[in-house]
Amino acid sequence: MTTLVSTTDTLTRDALAVLQPGFTGTTAPDWLLRRVGEGLTAVGLFGRNIESPEQLAALTARLRSERADVLVAIDEEGGDVTRLEVRDGSSFPGNLALGYVDDVELTRAVAHELGRRLAACGVNLNWAPSADVNSNPGNPVIGVRSFGADTALVARHTAAYIEGLQAAGVAACTKHFPGHGDTAVDSHLATPRIDVDLDTLHARELLPFRAAIAAGSKSVMSAHILLPALDPDRPATLSPRILTGLLRQELGYDGLIVTDGVEMEAISKTYGIERGSVLAIAAGADAICVGGGLADEETVVALRDALVAAVRSGELPEERLADAAARVRALASWTQGARGDVPEPGAEVQEGTAPGTGVSSDIGLVAARRALKVTGTGDRLTEPGYVAEFSAVANIAVGDETPWGIAAGVTRLLPGTEAATYTSESADPAAEAVAAAGERRIVAVVRDEHRHAWMGEALDALLAARPDTIVVEMGVPESTPRGALHIATHGASRVCGQAAAEAVTGA
Repeated sequence: MTTLVSTTDTLTRDALAVLQPGFTGTTAPDWLLRRVGEGLTAVGLFGRNIESPEQLAALTARLRSERADVLVAIDEEGGDVTRLEVRDGSSFPGNLALGYVDDVELTRAVAHELGRRLAACGVNLNWAPSADVNSNPGNPVIGVRSFGADTALVARHTAAYIEGLQAAGVAACTKHFPGHGDTAVDSHLATPRIDVDLDTLHARELLPFRAAIAAGSKSVMSAHILLPALDPDRPATLSPRILTGLLRQELGYDGLIVTDGVEMEAISKTYGIERGSVLAIAAGADAICVGGGLADEETVVALRDALVAAVRSGELPEERLADAAARVRALASWTQGARGDVPEPGAEVQEGTAPGTGVSSDIGLVAARRALKVTGTGDRLTEPGYVAEFSAVANIAVGDETPWGIAAGVTRLLPGTEAATYTSESADPAAEAVAAAGERRIVAVVRDEHRHAWMGEALDALLAARPDTIVVEMGVPESTPRGALHIATHGASRVCGQAAAEAVTGA
């Protein structure tokens, strides 16, 4: 492949510095190490890159052997969106559960323990938290990733999360600016549009971001959403009015601005990733996230060369690219001195606590238990039952590879329990579940039932046939609670499932 300029050129190093690419495999490929040596300052990790904490620590150490201050970023929200525990489910309940409990000290403690675990593995930038106000209950991509629908609640928990995470030496990345909560479209698949006036945007969407800025969030992630009240022509990621005019000038934010993944179709389908990256940097973004789907050297070189060419042609001011690169390097420098209270290797750890914190290392399970809402007076499950899990396709941010549900937890507590999963493709989910259960009592598990008509219909039919059924809702609990006993978990992480299994059985 022909490159436009020498890889030792200052301009090229700046172009590499603003990229946050992903890669495939559980070890750093040679091409990535080479590019880090040439000026690449950040790397993004996804579930495909992680097998264990020990493997991850070895991977990040290898990256730092090429560049001591490299930013190692990850999309680790806890709850439904986890990369660190993608194969087993998260040890933390997620934002909606924390918002339901509404204890900012608990949120701060959970974020701190999550940050401690990331830092211990060598990760120093977390693309979290979500500061979106989930004002649209039908939102297909935010949902339980939000602290809730109340603006003031979202603001105070966003601030607490940032404080807890950054106290552990991990930079927060508050997202998705200027707010992805009032959308009915997934920006992975198309461009969402929010048609509200400026007063509503300032009173609802922007308040949590003001709180994040006040809390010292080291970075902010832009959203690929169109807000005509702010810019009728370009999505936020590509809008100078939104990134420079609103975020920088009006809100006074001086930290790093990171784009959401430029390969998402809201950008790639309309502008292409190369053109989109140039427009994003020109608009005021400092770093380009890419690699959720495109994770190879060719992509990195293409984006680098597109930025260099844009400077050479005069489309992108060289000073703007240099400023963006400087902000990336400044954050990388901060992470080197922000170890937080991560223990030195070999340090003695008090059993049952997170090292150096005095906080229970099971704080995520503690939070998940507190986040349960139980409605109804029906009996608990006291003997082996039948767990019918009604499942819809997960959004791309969550992914299908992370397990969810309560079947494993109930089976551990009541051996002999059987389970099956039903989908919209099942011929008659309710009748099939009743037939399979036989004389066993049924536990029906749903997730965002209000968003899936077939799921609600199946649950109604199941309850008509078996009114003693226990219902567990693991998504946003918008539907009317029903069943002999209804348990809302406010999330579908592993600990949410464990807490629900305990509640179902009375354990």
